[in-house]
Amino acid sequence: MKKLIRATVLLSFCFIAFTSMTFKPKRIIFFGDSITQQGVSKNGYVTLIRKALDSTKYDVIGAGIGGNKVYDLYLRLEDDVLNKKPDLVVIYVGINDVWHKQSSHTGTDYDKYLKFYQALIKKIQDVGSKVVLVTPSVVGERKDGTNPLDGDLNKYAAGIRELAAKNNLPVCDLRKVFTEYENKNNPEDKEKGVLTVDRVHLNETGNQLVADQLLPLVK
Repeated sequence: MKKLIRATVLLSFCFIAFTSMTFKPKRIIFFGDSITQQGVSKNGYVTLIRKALDSTKYDVIGAGIGGNKVYDLYLRLEDDVLNKKPDLVVIYVGINDVWHKQSSHTGTDYDKYLKFYQALIKKIQDVGSKVVLVTPSVVGERKDGTNPLDGDLNKYAAGIRELAAKNNLPVCDLRKVFTEYENKNNPEDKEKGVLTVDRVHLNETGNQLVADQLLPLVK
């Protein structure tokens, strides 16, 4: 009888341990600027992804702060990401690094941008978390490279693709996706209102497009 009790207790313990390991939700953190900050709103891309995933299997967190550039993410990486022990981190930053060079002369030079970005990747990987990279989308929605910052955005997006290849990481190429979408769906060549509300921040269509692109990469 004692042997039976011990065996039952052991089996119960093993079952509990196995269950807790098996059903621990995969924690995903979306790390970025105001686009991600707004992404946790009712129709934001983070919320759409959260709704599309099984809440018992995925824990989805938005960690976006308005105005952030790549070095801001680096400075708050420990508190806002690493301490939460994510399984996967989606880095979506770059719009302000480009945009603020024009608007307030506080952007991030290309070489420095890539160095900080690589440092983010390394620190996240060093704690065992996986990483998905995202290219910056648009600052203005006109077609054919006629927005003032299209050249810089193309350059910074190409740098992200190179980092993805160098580190063998998946990349969500929003720069390419947005450009292709505008070419097909912006016949009046509007500067906003197709995927954004203000040339940068996403409207409902833009949020849905981003969610659709990222969802397969985070499952």
